[in-house]
Amino acid sequence: QVQLVESGGGLVHGGETLTLSCVASGFTLDAYTLGWFRQVPGKEREGIACLSKRDGTTNYEPSVKGRFTIRRDNAKNTIFYLQMNSLKPEDTAVYTCATDFFFKCTSPGTKRDFNYWGRGTQVTVAS
Repeated sequence: QVQLVESGGGLVHGGETLTLSCVASGFTLDAYTLGWFRQVPGKEREGIACLSKRDGTTNYEPSVKGRFTIRRDNAKNTIFYLQMNSLKPEDTAVYTCATDFFFKCTSPGTKRDFNYWGRGTQVTVAS
């Protein structure tokens, strides 16, 4: 059974760092482009980061570029991460990981670009 499970969410204060993990089961991640999305109530789920399976290039949504980093765990081909530095209250959202075999990561992506999804983890940033 193909499954993605996020962990690492929680409550932090502005300026702090949080790292989210996404663990895959039922498949390995090397053949997939990886992505992270976030959603706040009343808004569409937005792509914020992706990592291309083809050449390892990354693409970030402008508001997180320079603060967030998506990366694979090269030792464990079933985990990838989103490191979030200098967190701001406006980063508060439900964060969801996703993977897709075909998506080329020429942009952070939309929900239509990814086929497999986790269930999400809440990140709350207090001011």
